[in-house]
Amino acid sequence: MTDAPPPAHAGIPYPPPLLYVAGMALGIGLHRWRPWPITTGASTLRVTVALVCVLVYAAIFVGAFAAFRRAHTTLIPNQPATAFVTDGPYRFTRNPMYLSLVALYLGVTLFVNSWWPLVLLPLVVLAVDRMVIAREERYLGAAYPSEYSAYSARVRRWL
Repeated sequence: MTDAPPPAHAGIPYPPPLLYVAGMALGIGLHRWRPWPITTGASTLRVTVALVCVLVYAAIFVGAFAAFRRAHTTLIPNQPATAFVTDGPYRFTRNPMYLSLVALYLGVTLFVNSWWPLVLLPLVVLAVDRMVIAREERYLGAAYPSEYSAYSARVRRWL
């Protein structure tokens, strides 16, 4: 039996942020159908926490994006990786971009002032984990077997 060559890419046919957008759109749609506000009226605390979430998103995403740029590899999961990135925020989590999108999702949820997107967030994270991250991990494990094995043993998937 011969070893099969590693796949050319992770095989994700859509941009992964679309899963977050879909969850948010569904949550906003549910809110329009049956409003479920987090706070009634203006809330400085809610807006402040929303801004903090957006800033956390920006900080994590910019760090992850910069790490990919330094490595001269692609962010697009249906293109082959030309390098295996483990620096920047990848030292702390294997999925900083998806984690940053959770922070952005929380910020937007607070800005739109609805519990519905928050209720849907676990389903969004589960979908990202199973439909995107699992494929990416299979690809990286095949493309960079020893490096990815050591990396995944020392760095958590999410936090």
